[in-house]
Amino acid sequence: MLIAAIQYRFAEMASLLQQLTPERYMQPCDALSGASIGEHTRHIIELFDCLDSHYPSGIVNYDARERDRRLQTDPQAALERLDRLEQQLDRADKPLFLQVATDGDIQHIATNYYRELLFNLDHCVHHQALIRVALPEEEGVTLTSSFGVARATLEYRKQCAP
Repeated sequence: MLIAAIQYRFAEMASLLQQLTPERYMQPCDALSGASIGEHTRHIIELFDCLDSHYPSGIVNYDARERDRRLQTDPQAALERLDRLEQQLDRADKPLFLQVATDGDIQHIATNYYRELLFNLDHCVHHQALIRVALPEEEGVTLTSSFGVARATLEYRKQCAP
């Protein structure tokens, strides 16, 4: 179920990327404090990529991600990376350590692969919500109604519907 939810969000991202020109993808947006849709997309991808590449060692450090500029300037490169990541999502759960630096102190916090996938999924939805803000309806970009909306919010809306 978790993998399917991530695959769904990746499909939403792929649909968006296929609709944007490279120029629009890279365009700074006032609503995003000058960031571009490409920068937010890169950020989503690189957190998943970081988890994927650090899985074998068992120590995940999201601050030590690649920050590949191509992912924020070339929608096709982002599509290709999303596709590669999707193929590698379905791994066995295992204990991991999240390596974080706080106040100059490096800490290792116990976690696991599925928990980090869930974190990345929630993080993806958060950045999708920001991307949605950057895309006024008049631009003609089609997004699903769930793009950038948390699962819990979608469920709540169903309960409130007449």
